[in-house]
Amino acid sequence: MSSQVSKAARRVTHELHGVVVSAGLMQKTVKVRVAGQKWNKIVNKFYADPKHYLVHDPNSSLRTGDVVAIAPGWPTSRHKRHVVKQIIAPFGEPIESRPVVPSLNEIIAERETKKNAKDDRKSLRRQSEHEQRLSQKKVAADEREVKRTAWEQLMVKFGP
Repeated sequence: MSSQVSKAARRVTHELHGVVVSAGLMQKTVKVRVAGQKWNKIVNKFYADPKHYLVHDPNSSLRTGDVVAIAPGWPTSRHKRHVVKQIIAPFGEPIESRPVVPSLNEIIAERETKKNAKDDRKSLRRQSEHEQRLSQKKVAADEREVKRTAWEQLMVKFGP
């Protein structure tokens, strides 16, 4: 049984290629510049219009200057919406000496296990809260019963 996350992630068919501009300043996050062009219709000319994306790097395996492929994924944080797909061309340190970049399927599987664990914890918490509410209701009902019997005894003793 696959979740909505895995279905949405597998539905993505396009990827972007860019250069890592900033790495190591944030935990599990890198900034990638993706090249682009913008047409200026007054001058009739294309101008460079790069876009910057914050990308989730689960093992912190990217370094500044790497050329990478990124894929849109799910919101990891407020501004992170992309995931590293692969390192196309490393810069400086070779790939073999770095932590492995997990594949998209591995990331999805890890996310699914975390989601299932969270759902289990949530259901256990709800169940315990439900049991607490039932026990509180039972205690309140018992108190009402005690008060009612005490009232009935008073009514029998002193009359209406």
